[in-house]
Formats: sequence, C-alpha cells, structure tokens
Amino acid sequence: MTKGIAVILAVVFLFVYTPLDAAEEIVLSVEEAVAIALRDNRDIMLRTEELKKAKARLAESASQFLPTFTFTGSWQDTRGYYTKDPAQTSTQATLKQYLYRGGKTIATVEQNRHLADVSLALLDKAKLETAYAVRKAFYTLLLAIDFAEVNKKILANTRGHLDLARIRYRNGEVPESEVLSMEASLEGVQQAYEEAVNQAELAAASLNTLLNVETDSRIRPAGEFRYEPQEIAYDEAFLGALARRPEIRQYEAQIKADTSSIEASKSESRPSVYASWDYYSRSHLAATANKNWNDYNVLGLTFSWPVFDGWQAAHKVKQAVSSLKETQLLYEKTVKDIALELTASYLALKDAIARIRSAESEVKMYRDNFSSAQEKYRNGIASFLDLSDSELKYNISSFNKKQAVYDYMVAKAGFDKAAGGL
Repeated sequence: MTKGIAVILAVVFLFVYTPLDAAEEIVLSVEEAVAIALRDNRDIMLRTEELKKAKARLAESASQFLPTFTFTGSWQDTRGYYTKDPAQTSTQATLKQYLYRGGKTIATVEQNRHLADVSLALLDKAKLETAYAVRKAFYTLLLAIDFAEVNKKILANTRGHLDLARIRYRNGEVPESEVLSMEASLEGVQQAYEEAVNQAELAAASLNTLLNVETDSRIRPAGEFRYEPQEIAYDEAFLGALARRPEIRQYEAQIKADTSSIEASKSESRPSVYASWDYYSRSHLAATANKNWNDYNVLGLTFSWPVFDGWQAAHKVKQAVSSLKETQLLYEKTVKDIALELTASYLALKDAIARIRSAESEVKMYRDNFSSAQEKYRNGIASFLDLSDSELKYNISSFNKKQAVYDYMVAKAGFDKAAGGL
C-alpha cells in the first residue's frame, strides 16, 4: 500500500513540477517558414477576407441587372365603424425591371470589378512583403544564434585570461591593476553575451509572430549561410518589376476603377426607365362590407429624369475626377519608388559582395594562424590559452564572413522583392 502511494505521489510530482518553459521545438528551413507564413500570416488572412468582400460587392452590383419581385400581404379587422365588423385581407405582388439607369449599373459593375483586382493586387503585395520579412527574420535568427555562440566563446576565453592574470598576480608577475582590468573586461563581455542571447530571443519572437505560431514554440532554423554569386541585370530587373510588382497592378486597376466611378457619377444626372407589373387582390371593396374578392393588375412604364439636383451630380463628378488624378500621381510616384528601391538593393548587393571578399581573406589568414597555433601547441611551444586566442580570432573572422553573407542574402531577398518575385 505504501509503495502504491509513493508511485502516485511520484506521478503527481512529475506533472506538477514539469517546467512550464519547456517549449516545443520546430525545425524549419527558410522555404518551409515562408510556406507557413503564406498560409497562416494574419496580414495575408486579412487581405484574403478583403478580396472576398470585394468579390461579394461585385456580385451585388451585378445583381442590379436582374428584376426585383416583391410580395406583400396584410389582414385587417375593422371594428365599430360598420354595422358588422369586417375583416379585410389584401395581397400585392410587384415585378420591377430597370431598362435604363443612365449607364450607372454598367459603370458600377466595372468599378467593382477593378476594385476586386485592386484587392487581389494588395493580397499579392502582402504575400510579397511577408515572404521578404520571413526570409529576413529567418536569416536574422540564424545569425543571432551564431552571434550568441561567438560571444559565449569570447566569454570563456576572457575568463581564461582572467584566471591566468590572477595566478600571475599571486606570483607577483603582474600588478593588481591588470587583474582589475581583466575583471572589467569580463563584465563587459558578460553583458555583451547576455545582449546577444536577448537578440536571439527577440529574433525568434519576431519570426514566431510572422509565422503566427504559438509563443511557447521555439523555432530552430535549419540552414547555413551560403554565398552563391549570381549575375544580376539591373535593367531587366526594372522592366520585370514594372510587369510583376503588385503595386503597379494595384494602381493600374485603381485608375480603371476611378474612370468607371466618373461614369457612375455622371449617370446621376441622366434619366432612368423601368417597367413594372403590379397585381392587387383584396377580400372586399374598401368602402363596403361585402365579401367579394377583387383582384386586378397594373402594367406600367416609368420614366424619371432629375432635371435639377442642385448640381449634386456635377460635384460628384469633380470628386471622382480628383480621385483619378490622385491615383495617377500615386502610380507615377510608385514607379519612381520602385526604381529607387531597386537601386538601393542593387548597391547593397554590391557592398555585401565586397565585404564577403574582404572577410574571406581574413578567414584564410586566421585559419592559417590557427593551424600554426595548433602545431605549436602540439610541440609544446604555445600554451592552451594561446591556442584558444588563435581559435577565437578564427571563429570571429568566420562569424564576420557569415555576417557579410547575411547582408548579401538579405540584400538579395530585398532585390528579388523589389523586382516583384521571391
């Protein structure tokens, strides 16, 4: 019995005292991260709903081509007026079809069709920006993890130097000031390491937000920094951007929508014509108490023309024309902004390539130095701390190259985004 109670207590202890911060680890490549973001990102989901609304508005405007049918029925009991208290039942059915509305229906349908194209372009823009943001956040997390690891090695190396300084101080080989200086250096390195760890956590949180995953999930990026030089033609990229960028399609569709809006505004001052058929049925005559059913129908054609509306339609046309001019200006500005974005990302690519070449030279130099230090350490010429210093310099140079490759990969993703494709 006592043994059974002990087992139960052990199980309870296991569940109660399991660390709450045990996060689920998710290993993702950059392409997998982008795919998840394109599926679950909130901005993309919002734009998707906006597109659905735009399509529903288009269907709503197209329904104006169809006739309307209305049925009305009523029952009334009149008391204290006639010698008898008669009950009256009446029904009415109305069929109405617009034959001409000044071109408003056609213009409205065209406007909503182009606005749906605008919503689609905005959705594509959200996907493009999200893909770029995910790639940048993924590479940032990958670099932040390496940066924290390098700072951890620097911290261990600094502690080794501090231990050596304390030993030499006890042996009277160095003054106390050198020990104090090393202790101050250790504090600075410790702070730098903690900041690097915090940067990695912030980068992970940023990626979690973009992917819309649980906050207690921990994403481990799978991949490494690789530099694959590519020939990039700026002129071709610019022409491709004008054809592929969602912003271009957005404003082109908006210009068409604004043009249709002008036509819809003009229709406010034009005549309208509709045909109608009404059927009426009542249980008795309105002023008598007889019970005879009376039914009849009316076929009509109605012509309406707003001869004077206080220039309301004219002011609507002016507003629509101004909206069109604003959109045209935004279109021209967007073309120039895309050209500037391409130029900036192209120059960033060239700068990153130059930094990679410089970093590769340093890596080669420190790799040779580290190999020499290993040989000296094996031969007893160099100390372990000397070997550690040489290895640390090599690790730092390798990280500097990774950072240069990171700059290249982010710049390349930015250039691809500016060109309209990722």
